Amino acid sequence: MPDLAVIPVHTSQELERFIRLPERLHADDPAYIAPLRMERREALSAKTNPYFDHAEVAFWIATRGGRDVGRISAQIDHEALRLEPGIGHFGLIAAEDDPEIFRLLTATAEAWLRERGMTFVRGPLNLSTNEETGLLVEGFTRPPMLLMGHDKPYIGPRLETLGYRKEKDVVAYLYDITTELPKSVRRMLERPLPDGLVLRQLDWARYDSEVAAITSVFNDAWSGNWGFVPLTQAETAHLGKALRPLLDKRLMWFVELNGEAIGFIVTLPNLNEAIRDLKGKLLPFGWARLLWRLKVKGVGTARVPLMGVRRRFANDWLGALIPFMLIDAVRREARKMGFTQIELSWVLEDNLPMRRIGEVLGSDMDKTYRLYTKSLEQAD
Repeated sequence: MPDLAVIPVHTSQELERFIRLPERLHADDPAYIAPLRMERREALSAKTNPYFDHAEVAFWIATRGGRDVGRISAQIDHEALRLEPGIGHFGLIAAEDDPEIFRLLTATAEAWLRERGMTFVRGPLNLSTNEETGLLVEGFTRPPMLLMGHDKPYIGPRLETLGYRKEKDVVAYLYDITTELPKSVRRMLERPLPDGLVLRQLDWARYDSEVAAITSVFNDAWSGNWGFVPLTQAETAHLGKALRPLLDKRLMWFVELNGEAIGFIVTLPNLNEAIRDLKGKLLPFGWARLLWRLKVKGVGTARVPLMGVRRRFANDWLGALIPFMLIDAVRREARKMGFTQIELSWVLEDNLPMRRIGEVLGSDMDKTYRLYTKSLEQAD
């Protein structure tokens, strides 16, 4: 339409418009939780997010008649290109339900990627696989957990009419920790452990080395997974600093064998539960409400965003045991702290061992997020 246009985001004011647009689009959605604007500014800034050290990123806003009606990003992750040449990414897509808006937004992102030599586009990634991954396609009625996305149901069909096809689904399991462990898991946990195997909590006195151990195990454990991009040293340091205020040693556990970390689990209180009515703002009284809810009142839900076991144990009984050791340790402590549900997310749809763990525990598959792909060599 003649008054529909796309503008690149260059200024801080334009970035603020980009960040706030979903708040208006989801104004009638009771399940939507606006992320903290402060967090979004840091996540989308090259000054504060080390992802930008190895990636090229562009943002656009679609406007009509002086009103913002859509947004999209395009990214080229040079770390990802080493593993999968020619694949660029799009993300942060949100728009009014109008086919012309989606056509113009995706065409703009595709052209930007094509000009830089990309032959395929994949997404949405907000901004990488180590941040928010996929478009919500099932589970719209429940609010998202910490660092998980929430999208309008019409976005997937709009993308599909533009030639985007499903590449991979990732799922989220909701685990009711008030239930007891199945007998089969209890029997497994009662088996004698090998000499030198230790289950322990996070040690705050050596926090930096604990974060380094998590990164080492994570990069090894996930190295064979589809779409995986290793965390860099800068991203590790940033992640450790950003997550520290939310961490509780009772919810972070390691399994060591002869002093070497071979498995870990990170569980975070569901910040979204505490910020649901803040509408993205911490001022003037949001800080006080957030601190009181997290530190005094507490929240009832949590999320496991990171868990891993070194790959050399993947095919033996110890590799099958360690995830249950870690989850059970979190389950016991989280119950004492007043938690009732923990989301295990995200899990690749074809990661059958991890999906089996969720199913054995009696968890419900609560949400599905989809990654789409499209050839940039085909005609528009």
